[in-house]
Amino acid sequence: MQIPKEIFKAYDIRGIVGKTLTPEIVEAIGQALGSEALLRKQTAICVGYDGRLSGPELAAALSRGIRKTGMNVIQLGLVATPMVYFAAYELGTHCGVMVTGSHNPPDYNGLKMVLAGETLSGEAIQSLRIRIESGDLITQSDGSESHHDVAAAYIAKIASDVKLSRSMKIAVDCGNGVPGAYAKKLYEALGCQVQELFCEVDGHFPNHHPDPSVPENLADLIEALARGDAEIGLAFDGDGDRLGVVTKDGNIIYPDRQLMLFAEEVLKRNQGATIIYDVKSTRNLAPWIKARHGKPLMWKTGHSLVKAKIKETSADLAGEMSGHIFFNDLIDGKNPAQGRRWYGFDDGLYSGARLLEILSAVANPSATLNALPESVSTPEQHIQMQEGEPHALIAALQKSAKFEGATDVITIDGLRVEYADGFGLMRPSNTTPVIVLRFEADNEAALKRIQNTFREIILAAAPQVKLPF
Repeated sequence: MQIPKEIFKAYDIRGIVGKTLTPEIVEAIGQALGSEALLRKQTAICVGYDGRLSGPELAAALSRGIRKTGMNVIQLGLVATPMVYFAAYELGTHCGVMVTGSHNPPDYNGLKMVLAGETLSGEAIQSLRIRIESGDLITQSDGSESHHDVAAAYIAKIASDVKLSRSMKIAVDCGNGVPGAYAKKLYEALGCQVQELFCEVDGHFPNHHPDPSVPENLADLIEALARGDAEIGLAFDGDGDRLGVVTKDGNIIYPDRQLMLFAEEVLKRNQGATIIYDVKSTRNLAPWIKARHGKPLMWKTGHSLVKAKIKETSADLAGEMSGHIFFNDLIDGKNPAQGRRWYGFDDGLYSGARLLEILSAVANPSATLNALPESVSTPEQHIQMQEGEPHALIAALQKSAKFEGATDVITIDGLRVEYADGFGLMRPSNTTPVIVLRFEADNEAALKRIQNTFREIILAAAPQVKLPF
């Protein structure tokens, strides 16, 4: 069977429903996943889907494919992505597949996959395609399918772990994504009063797109905080693995600054813990973490790559600029035998709970958030290119580009160039044919200087591209 190569991305599978992602294609992927799971000596896979209109049909097709291999399927129904991860632990399957289009347009859908505790990425995802194309698929008598409601256990687990110092009034914007089915129940279980915005799950996304990394998508939440009596605002993406935060006075607290607050709290209990952050994050993080006796570790962007690094380093906490926050912290750093508070996967709903735990201990949550170190910076910017071009250009620049006055040139993921007064980043996206740019500096003059350096170097190598700055 020939299937579109372009749907097999670096961190997940993603395509246009009815075109590059059909029930037949998803069924074939399910059989490939089941075959791979059997080779890893697994017996069952949890399956869930988000609020997209195509979710139920594609989840059913996925289940058919998995069961062809003799593997059993536990259908979780309409859930957030972290609830699939949670179920894989809670039910002991160590395997889960989420049918989700994440923050893509409504006509997209896709798969996020965990097998034997490994979040699939890179070559592991490509190997599924190769299995299908070569017919290397196990076919046995059908496995069983059962249904399980994981929501009560998920909420109870968080409520048993996270304790607020006082009740808080919060506003929650779910953008009609699947977190809307669970956010109010979760935060009320923690003792909060919850004002809901767009919490009706609707795959048409009629109000705004569920992507809190885009400032325009937070406008309604900012207005609700200005008009109402909520102390803080939380926003989620379409499948619930990313968190956005807005203060009472309308400031957006980007995830790299959220990570500072989380790191401070974790390091109070676990001195010397490793804290991972991605190459897009603020340079204020490393000194902040070191000052609190932690070990800062910069790493590649991508939720599956970060999870692998957490396993490798036993890091207590990790975060990405995109809003993925990963809690893996020990309950007591002096007594590791007590275990960890959470599971090390990215979970926007749980991250929101941990933020409220911290903020409930202060009189003015917005003042605490606004006081976190901040530099002059740009949002994520993109250079549009043709398929394959971004990786080729960055690879060439890694070899040839000279950055005068730089204090460090980091090449773990693209080119992050450090200066005494700021940094510039260019990296090839692993999901779309763009070069991702980000700049940060002590002041506007330094920002412009760094941008000018990048402009000259990029245009010298690729004069045809249109720069966004």
